[in-house]
Amino acid sequence: MTFFLNSLKICALACLFWVSAVSADAKTTSHISMAEVLANIEHFYVDDIDANKLNQHAIESIFKQLDPHSEYLDQTELEALFNVANGRYTGLGIEVEQREKHIVIVAAIENSPAQTAGLTKGDILLKVNDISVVNQPIKQVSQLINQQQKPHVKLTIARNGHEQPLLFEVERKKIDLKSVKGNINNQGIAYLRIINFNNHTLYDVAKELAHLSQIVAGEINGLIIDLRDNPGGILDSAIEVSDLFLESGVIVSTKGRFAEANQEYYAQEGDVLGGAPIIVLINEGSASAAEILAGALQDNQRAQLVGTRSYGKGSVQSLIPLGDGQTALKLTTAKYYTPSGRSIEGSGILPDYPVLQHNFAHNGDFTQPQTETFINAKVHDLQLEKAWQLLEK
Repeated sequence: MTFFLNSLKICALACLFWVSAVSADAKTTSHISMAEVLANIEHFYVDDIDANKLNQHAIESIFKQLDPHSEYLDQTELEALFNVANGRYTGLGIEVEQREKHIVIVAAIENSPAQTAGLTKGDILLKVNDISVVNQPIKQVSQLINQQQKPHVKLTIARNGHEQPLLFEVERKKIDLKSVKGNINNQGIAYLRIINFNNHTLYDVAKELAHLSQIVAGEINGLIIDLRDNPGGILDSAIEVSDLFLESGVIVSTKGRFAEANQEYYAQEGDVLGGAPIIVLINEGSASAAEILAGALQDNQRAQLVGTRSYGKGSVQSLIPLGDGQTALKLTTAKYYTPSGRSIEGSGILPDYPVLQHNFAHNGDFTQPQTETFINAKVHDLQLEKAWQLLEK
């Protein structure tokens, strides 16, 4: 399963692991080595202790003082992150977030075991294999699912409109994360759904646009980019996709406490659509890298945004290898700003045309080969319908 709802900038940095302890009484700051503290406890403490477990608890206590996007990654978690970045992993196919004491599904990946089983956005995880996960952090729930020896995992779900919990049996299996789907109608208006941003998304977007252009044997006259429920992904991927549609200008800037965290990224000359109008669909599930693309196109007046306020995740995480590189820190190292200088952390991006979606799950497949299916989809989707109206002008 994937829990990566943030924008990841992979970089190699050295890290000296220590913490600072502040004495309020003496009003002085003393630097205490964590390794020294743990070594003395292990050596002198009256009872035998599990040093690995103690070390893990110490690490977890440190990260509780940081933002929720920073964490320690063990070898399995680091490998899973790289797999997701490369568009594949083994799991159930759900994306989740922590909301107070509950873990809530924000999306079931298309064509995944989770979607096949019937899991959907808004479902709340109550139990995994009959073990309660209420008040449990995402990492522990992930471990509970992945340590299952059998291929199937039993999930107990709370769902709006159902008085009793629902039971699902979901198979863990290898999933190829296709990041892009598209279609085009006879008027040359294209629809492009970007599901996430991984290392292949730039190639997938460019390939899909070329394919759609070939279908109509001409230029694309307008484009709808659907970023709804796109949880983000790789920072560089969002920058590269933004550059496809911009002739010039700032795409995004990042600011942090160390020199390499302070960057400005600029578009290179060349708009793949030649200036054809663009509408971008966003909602509360559009986060991080998706917000970078939406913000870049909006601030550069290259696209108009339709939908609802985006998630508001405006920070960048870097991978800092530890030891022999088999583990790492995923640490928030910068905040990002849209071309106009906006930080969207906690506030999100407001659409130019706010449109609420009433009792409709947009994640149905609008990308069937038949053009009629694509055209008629707007009848059921108020946000997509508004995008069509704007392009038809």
